[in-house]
Amino acid sequence: MDFEEVTRKSALHPKPTGLVLQYGTAGFRTKAEQLDHVMYRMGLLATLRSKWTKATIGVMVTASHNPEEDNGVKLVDPLGEMLAPAWEEYATLLANVEEREIQGVLKQIIEKEAVDLQQEASVAVGRDTRPSSVNLAQAVIDGVTALRAKYHDYGLVTTPQLHYVVRCQNTQGKYGAATVDGYCKKLSKAFAELTKQVPSRMSDHGCLKVDGANGIGALKLQEIQQHLTKDLVITLHNDGSSGKLNYLCGADFVKVQQKPPQGVKMKSNERCCSFDGDADRIVYYYVDSVGRFHLLDGDKIATLISTFIKELLTKVKSICKVTCVKNV
Repeated sequence: MDFEEVTRKSALHPKPTGLVLQYGTAGFRTKAEQLDHVMYRMGLLATLRSKWTKATIGVMVTASHNPEEDNGVKLVDPLGEMLAPAWEEYATLLANVEEREIQGVLKQIIEKEAVDLQQEASVAVGRDTRPSSVNLAQAVIDGVTALRAKYHDYGLVTTPQLHYVVRCQNTQGKYGAATVDGYCKKLSKAFAELTKQVPSRMSDHGCLKVDGANGIGALKLQEIQQHLTKDLVITLHNDGSSGKLNYLCGADFVKVQQKPPQGVKMKSNERCCSFDGDADRIVYYYVDSVGRFHLLDGDKIATLISTFIKELLTKVKSICKVTCVKNV
């Protein structure tokens, strides 16, 4: 391993004095100007993780629902899952050590985890639409290349899209094509299969207003629309053409404020939803006939899906009974 190259590039990504960060469920998040060194070091860690798992590891540059001035990073394990807890500790350790200690920490991880340095490594990098994300993603790539690993820069993607392509790469395409287009086709096909079982109960059943939070979700929704059936008519608001990311809009704003986002005028019982900044969270909502706001968060959405599946199973059960009676 070329530690001289690691040290040389590390000097280009200095750590702010006194800064201490903790890797958690959301990865690292703070002000964007404080993250350059973290991104570089997560590129290093992702490379070691790739060597250890013998698989592609993802690195997503995003701060989700945080203000546009913030940014963050999280690593994605081989099957699209979150980073293993033990390696979260390594992430925290590596992000907080002084520059002169980086080599020692890397050697510690290599020795403790018995990382095969001869094993090839591959890292998939993605980012959201924040102005700071371009340079921060490059810092990740600097970390990857410092250890002479391969990388694929997917550019602007949602967090779910990066998780998807990582899983696809590590299942040799069995899960799907490891591209954004593959993601769009897979999800749109699944949506079409699911919703063809739904009877149209009202004239506006297929209409949906979407708040894109002025982020990556808005951008990618426009791409996936061409794959969706004409039965779903989407009106996109806060598409990023003028507004600021997550400002007075987005899933977190709607949930906390219990009101519609800026720019979305709602009619009675009209279906609306909001993405968060990296489009890995969605909430639905509507106003009733007296103007009362109703939020459908993850728990309520899960309940509705469960009820729908139960209805389908009941329908199948009824069909089976009729078939059995006829056969008798």
